[in-house]
Amino acid sequence: MSAGHIQRTYGDFRFSAAIHDQDPSNSSRIILAYSGLSNTSAWDSAATWNREHVWPQSKQPGSASNGTQGNLGDPHALRPCNTRVNSDRGSMPFGFGDETGNFRDLGTFWFVGNMCRGDIARSLFYSDTRWTSLGISLADGNPSGNRMGDLASLIEWHYLDPPDEFERRRNHVIYSSQFNPQYYTNNRNAFVDRPEFVWSIYKDQMNDSTITIAGGSVNSDGSSMLDIDFGTVIVGSPVSPSQTITLNKAGNDGTYYLVEAVGDATSDAEGPNNAFPIVSGGTDSTTINVSLSLDQQAAGVYDGMVIVDNLDITTEGGIGEGAQDGNDLIDMTLRVLDHANGSFAGGTDMNSLTINLGEVPLGRPITPIDFSIHNLASPSGASLTAGLDLDSVNSLPQNSFLTFSGSFFEDLAGGQSALLSIEGTPTTTGTGITFFQIRASEGDIPGAQQQTLQLIVNYDVVDAILLGDVDMDGVVDFLDIAPFISILSAGGYLEEADINQDGVVDFLDIPEFIAVLTGQ
Repeated sequence: MSAGHIQRTYGDFRFSAAIHDQDPSNSSRIILAYSGLSNTSAWDSAATWNREHVWPQSKQPGSASNGTQGNLGDPHALRPCNTRVNSDRGSMPFGFGDETGNFRDLGTFWFVGNMCRGDIARSLFYSDTRWTSLGISLADGNPSGNRMGDLASLIEWHYLDPPDEFERRRNHVIYSSQFNPQYYTNNRNAFVDRPEFVWSIYKDQMNDSTITIAGGSVNSDGSSMLDIDFGTVIVGSPVSPSQTITLNKAGNDGTYYLVEAVGDATSDAEGPNNAFPIVSGGTDSTTINVSLSLDQQAAGVYDGMVIVDNLDITTEGGIGEGAQDGNDLIDMTLRVLDHANGSFAGGTDMNSLTINLGEVPLGRPITPIDFSIHNLASPSGASLTAGLDLDSVNSLPQNSFLTFSGSFFEDLAGGQSALLSIEGTPTTTGTGITFFQIRASEGDIPGAQQQTLQLIVNYDVVDAILLGDVDMDGVVDFLDIAPFISILSAGGYLEEADINQDGVVDFLDIPEFIAVLTGQ
């Protein structure tokens, strides 16, 4: 029981219970305030407040006094009340189930108001079961003798107004020697702790309720399943993975249900004190919010499940109804990824690469220049690294003879690389530099960023060597045959004689030389 201060209004009174962890001797302190008057907890001979017996004194044996025991003196059956309001109510039974608004006299019945109707119903259920030996009981309508009504209204109220924090704390303070050492009873109101018992005790054993998740897959046992994938985001993105879920209830009968969150899941309806009211027509619905709790600065796969459990305990209905209604599951997932990191090297972050081509023959296509772009895996691991997209490649100067000839890629995984290339045919001589700006990004993932890599290519375009012009007179003709044979037989080397450009002059160059010589 945590420290706190909670209030509830009964009639014209505010009832306030202060709970103190450090000072349990004060935990049962009650402060009563009458409208328009200063707060006071001192007894003033009922001038402003008195005790209301929820079960009227006239409808149970005995008479109340300071030393009275049994239901007449049981704190679970008593409430502080405005003296005038207590007098106006008299011994009226409570009703009706479909009334709304504030407390008021309905003629032969008293309506307690929306805020307190469930509390009053559970107080009477308690008295009926705890003190049955006194000959008191609940019944429908306005019964005579020591019977109290209207039972049908009380059952409706029980499902319309579930136990809240105030009622649960009050129940515990009345019970607890720790929080109420002078006046504790060591007795609890079971209908506050376990509200699902009411249908079985006061109605029948065939509750017909079936709870399912709207939009989910539904099974024959009443269970249902809904998968929610919140997708993928990058660390630091302002994401709030939450969704409003509609729960449907089939059947006329009221029921309580538990909402339990496991893993990273959370819900605004967590706990067992959720209820569907009694309805005619067989259908009802409500909404709950579900979400995932996450650290937006930490990569990871966040997942969790919200379980909706029909708490009814009756077992004589059909499969999928009451206690035989299978649990409903909402499964949620969100992936938070570290940023992608493009690099020209696989083991280190290298955002710039320089390639020196040296001398390049004029008019001769260069051998394609291959290079790789890597997506470096983050410390969180390759699977938690965003994929890398190659978006564009731009060159400066724009009239450079070098052009990008690689394939654009998408979603390059962490730890993987892609092979790209540059090619071209020089058209003018001279020394030059071409800059390639390579832009990559993380796609359309929320929080994605763009990255620029730079490839620098240096070259010196020189006049092209005329292959086959072994005598170097500017033409390939019969005069080149003798020097070609001489170099070939001597095992020498001349670039003009290395027709196939494999670095040596050998027999493999003979057919190439003949083809050049004959113009084929």
